[in-house]
Amino acid sequence: MRALLLENLHPKATEILTGAGVEVEAHGGAMDEDELIAALDGVQMLGIRSKTQLTERVIESAPSLIAVGAFSIGTNQIDLDAAARAGIAAFNAPFANTRSVVELAVSEMISLTRRLPDHNRSLHEGVWSKSATGAHEIRGRTLGIVGYGNIGSQLSVIAEALGMNVIFYDMQEKLALGNATPMPSLTALLREADIVTLHVDGRPGNAGFFGREQLETMKPGAILLNLSRGFIVDVEALKAALESGHLGGAAVDVFPVEPKKTGDPFDSPLQNMSNVILTPHIGGSTEEAQRDIGIFVATRLRDYMWHGSTSLSVNLPNLSLEHPSAKHRIAHLHENVPGVLAAVNSVFATHGVNIEAQLLGTRGELGYVVTDVASGLDDASIEALRSMPGTVRLRVLS
Repeated sequence: MRALLLENLHPKATEILTGAGVEVEAHGGAMDEDELIAALDGVQMLGIRSKTQLTERVIESAPSLIAVGAFSIGTNQIDLDAAARAGIAAFNAPFANTRSVVELAVSEMISLTRRLPDHNRSLHEGVWSKSATGAHEIRGRTLGIVGYGNIGSQLSVIAEALGMNVIFYDMQEKLALGNATPMPSLTALLREADIVTLHVDGRPGNAGFFGREQLETMKPGAILLNLSRGFIVDVEALKAALESGHLGGAAVDVFPVEPKKTGDPFDSPLQNMSNVILTPHIGGSTEEAQRDIGIFVATRLRDYMWHGSTSLSVNLPNLSLEHPSAKHRIAHLHENVPGVLAAVNSVFATHGVNIEAQLLGTRGELGYVVTDVASGLDDASIEALRSMPGTVRLRVLS
C-alpha cells in the first residue's frame, strides 16, 4: 500500500499509516491537477488539506486510488460524487479543529473592538497613542453567528460566557445552546448584531452569498469575521464598506484565491487597511488541532483500507466495522438497485462460500455490503462478484 500526503500534514498521520505497513510519501505544498495525476500513479491513499483539488479529471486518471482524506473540516476541494462513482471513500475531520477556530474568532473580536491593530502599529512606529476612544468591551455586545454547526455552536457557548448576547441564523433548524436566540432570517440577524461571524460550509450554493446587500444591512460600525470560506464574501464590496466607514472593522482568514504553499506571494484588496486583520487560513492551525486532525483522518483511512469501515465517510454508505470475524472479508460497493444482496449471496451459495457475518448499508445511489466468510472463497467466486452488474468496486480485505 502507498499513500501520498500533501500540504504539511501532521507527522502523526504518517506515523499511523506507516505503523499499518503503508509506504508514505509526504510533500509540503499543494499540487495542481497535472502534478497530482502524475504523483498518484500506483497510490491507494491520498491525504490533502484545503488547497489541493481532487477533481473528476484527477479521479479518472487515478485508477489505483481507493481512499482520500481531507485533513480539514471542509470537503469542497474533493469532487465527492465523482469519487463515489469511482469507488473512492472520502473522509474529513468535522470536529478536530473546532476549538482552534473558535479561539481565533474570540481573539479577533476582542482585538478589533479594543482597536489593538491600531495601537500595535502606532507603537511600532514609535508613537505613544494611549486612548479609550473607539475601544469597547465585548461584554454586552450582540454576536450574530451565521451557520450554527460545530464551530458556530461552540463559539456561541464561549461568547455567552464572556457576557455577550448571542443570536444565530442557520438554514436548518438547530437547537439553541444556552441563551442563544435563533433568528428568523439572515436580514434580521444582520440588523441586530454588533459583530457578525460567518461559519458556513463550502457548498457551491454559498458562493458569493454575502455581498453588498448583506453588508449594507449590517449595523453602522459593526464588525465582520470570515473564518469559513473565501468565496462566500464579495471582497470588493467588503473593502468599500470598510472604506466608507459603514463597517468598523473586519477579520478575514480565508480568501477566494490562496497561495499553494508557505512563502508564495499573496495579494488582496484588503491589505494595508488599518481596521482589518488578515490571517493566512490559520483558523485550525494550532499544534493541538493539527495533531488531532492527523490522528482522526489517518485512522479513518487505515480502518477503511484494512477493515472496510466507512464510519463518518462523507460520500459512501456508513458502516462501522471492527476486525474481521472470519478468515476473509469481502467489501462490495455497488449501485443501489433492488436485488444486489440476493445476487451477492447467490454467488456465495453457488461457489460454496460459507458466510459468518454480513452487513449492508445504502446511501443515495450507492450500496455497500461487507461479508465475513469462513471458507470456500476462491478466485472464481471473487471474479463472479467483481463481474456482477452494478459493481463499483470489490475488495478482498483479508
